[in-house]
Amino acid sequence: MSGLVLRLAGPLQSWGERSAFTADRDTAPFPTRSALIGMFAAAEGIPRDDVAALDRYRALEFTVRVDRPGVRLVDYHTVGGGRPKDQTAATSGGSNKGAAVITRRHYLADAVFVIAVTGPDITIARIASALHQPHWSPYLGRRSCVPDEPLLLRTDASDPAAELLHQVPLSPDPARPLPADGTVEVTFLWERPPATADRTDSLTVNDIPRSFAPHGRSHDRRRLFRTHEHLPVHLAPGPHSLQRQLIDYATKETAA
Repeated sequence: MSGLVLRLAGPLQSWGERSAFTADRDTAPFPTRSALIGMFAAAEGIPRDDVAALDRYRALEFTVRVDRPGVRLVDYHTVGGGRPKDQTAATSGGSNKGAAVITRRHYLADAVFVIAVTGPDITIARIASALHQPHWSPYLGRRSCVPDEPLLLRTDASDPAAELLHQVPLSPDPARPLPADGTVEVTFLWERPPATADRTDSLTVNDIPRSFAPHGRSHDRRRLFRTHEHLPVHLAPGPHSLQRQLIDYATKETAA
């Protein structure tokens, strides 16, 4: 088993959890399993209606480090209107609405998440190769949400979750309490609770993808465990040196 380390950052992110073509399009407060698998499948060029191809991602395990939770933003969004019915925006059922389509789209502004992805070596190698040369470009939940660079920090980490705890530079968060006793408190989300955690909160999310087909999307539930880990303060560089430290971390494996 090996793993990847991804950094998901950008002006806007949106990780839809419950809504599907509804007027109110929500976002989860962190990247969902469904969105991450969708990113990998898109990079590999897998069509949305290829349900069988999703089996290749079942063995993956995700750990999320919340560097900066971001600020929630709602966009009042309109499409079409003022035209004859057959020239207005189409509905999810394929007909024409005949009026403007109005939605409220939720985003996380200025959020940063670092993701550890663990899985079989052959699966990890295939995903890493696809992310380096994607068939369809990765995005942060919606096509309008373009990721910052670097996106892919590490491609062959032997223990990517440990990298999140001890190695990956931490993005600044003005809302984070000042370091105490040489550590910084950071929120983590695990699919399996770490043995070293003093206390965990559990939550249930509906984000295991069973189908991405446009008219047949379906998901199963999973349980997550939230902890607050104390990271060494040296992982939190000043904002002016963060990019340099991220590049140094990302290239360390090839320089070694």
